[in-house]
Amino acid sequence: MATSKQTKIIPLGDRVLIRPFKEEEVKKVGNFKIILPESISKEKSDQGKVLAVGEGKMVDGKLQPVRVKVGDTVIFSKYGFDEVKQGEEDLYLLKEDNILAVVK
Repeated sequence: MATSKQTKIIPLGDRVLIRPFKEEEVKKVGNFKIILPESISKEKSDQGKVLAVGEGKMVDGKLQPVRVKVGDTVIFSKYGFDEVKQGEEDLYLLKEDNILAVVK
C-alpha cells in the first residue's frame, strides 16, 4: 500500500485514489493535443494523478499488487468510480480494473 504524504484516504484491496485533472490540465497531458468540444468540456475528467493505492487483491491465494503507483498519470473509465471528498478537493476512488492506461 502506498500513499502520498498529504493523503489521508487509504484505499483497500485493489482500489486506487485519483485526483482528476481539471479541464486546463487535461489539454496539457503528454505530447498530444486533446480537442474538447464545448458540450463535452463540462463532463468530468477521465484522466488524473494517482494519490494512493491499496495493497492489491487475492488471486488463487496469492496477493497480486496493484500495477499503478503513486504519481502515475492515468486514464480511467468515466463511469467506474466513486467520488470522495478530502477537505475541499473532490477525488475519485476506483478499482484497478477501471484504469484503462498509464500515460508516460
